[in-house]
Amino acid sequence: MDGVGESSESGNGVSSSQSKKNGSFGEDDSDRCPKQVSPVRGGGSRNTSPLGRVGSRNTSPSRQKVIKTKPRGLDEETAATFGKAVHPDVQMEDSIWAMLPEDLLNEILARVPPFMIFRLRSVCKRWNSILQDSSFLKFHSQVPSHGPCLLTFWRNSQTPQCSVFSLPLKTWYRIPFMFLPPWAFWLVGSSGGLVCFSGLDGLTFKTLVCNPLTQTWRTLPTMHYNQQRQLIMVVDRTDRSFKVIATSDIYGDKSLPTEVYDSKLNIWSLHQVMPAVNLCSSKMAYCDSKLYLETLSPLGLMMYRLDTGYWEHIPAKFPRSLLDGYLVAGTQKRLFLVGRIGLYSTLQSMRIWELDHVKITWVEISRMPPKYFRALLRLSAERFECFGQDNLICFTSWNQGKGLLYDVDKKVWSWIAGCALQSYNSQVCFYEPRFDASIY
Repeated sequence: MDGVGESSESGNGVSSSQSKKNGSFGEDDSDRCPKQVSPVRGGGSRNTSPLGRVGSRNTSPSRQKVIKTKPRGLDEETAATFGKAVHPDVQMEDSIWAMLPEDLLNEILARVPPFMIFRLRSVCKRWNSILQDSSFLKFHSQVPSHGPCLLTFWRNSQTPQCSVFSLPLKTWYRIPFMFLPPWAFWLVGSSGGLVCFSGLDGLTFKTLVCNPLTQTWRTLPTMHYNQQRQLIMVVDRTDRSFKVIATSDIYGDKSLPTEVYDSKLNIWSLHQVMPAVNLCSSKMAYCDSKLYLETLSPLGLMMYRLDTGYWEHIPAKFPRSLLDGYLVAGTQKRLFLVGRIGLYSTLQSMRIWELDHVKITWVEISRMPPKYFRALLRLSAERFECFGQDNLICFTSWNQGKGLLYDVDKKVWSWIAGCALQSYNSQVCFYEPRFDASIY
């Protein structure tokens, strides 16, 4: 029975957390980072005119309050309206909120960033039960995503810890993870608001899926071959289902058949055994209903088609002098290769390639600026991790406790506040917070 429970080449820093609310999803202040204050670009003189007082318009940049974060679920025109100066003394009358229809209130709350919902739940009993309200979940499922987040998972004295960095809000939030069972498990990945873990419950290998926001979890049925496998989870929001793909054994046994779990059927199905290859890395990338792995022999990629259940080899040769490479999935059919180039430490550089599916070749699209590379990896043999989502690529170096983000579309490099990236055994992945993500 299943268990239930900025700058393109200069790089602007990212400000981080404020205060944390005890007993709830609060902003993470475990390592407080200073906020950045933008300099006032005025004409050089101080505005002392009485016209800046209440009742008149004040155009001084130092007096204007600007909301920089794009509101969740709004279009560009509406977001531009929110970016205009507003008077801090304007308040919503309590009687107006009291007269709002239920559907309109749910539609408004559905556009509030998910992490702030938990603060709003303390307003009244009506809002406290909002997560069980089917009308709210319906509106929440129809609005666009809050935006990408970084989920960091680690253990502190055998206690699971989790922090989430919201890229739109540029703030760390601590999420309680005490609802999970006391297993020895590790992070597999995240997709569509769900997070997947795998681990050992005694001597039994198990796979677990949870929604950190709703604090719900369950274990998946046992696989046909109960061994530690390379896993990846993919969520289909339109079908309200998810799949977990298990490839080879983590110790290199390639004779195991590929297994796929379907949440709608609640069973593992057996598929073709991956052909005998020499894998270059255990990292996998999933895009356009295909799973990719790097191989050294034969050189190139192994691709698994989820619709047919068969493997095939793609002879895409890697760039010369590639020291270590990571496959990163982008939007639609885009597949990236990220890695270091160069035999000597003084000549090394980090580069990004994209797979040309027609010519079956890797095309270089970007290089990490030298100053970022030296700050991220001070030693030539230093370990780094790389993962991506929606054409965003994140680099992390645990020795330096830093995180670097690259936007492929905007060609912008920016540092991530490293307050929660200081544990050497931390595991990180992109995460999309959603209340409507179901574990069934």
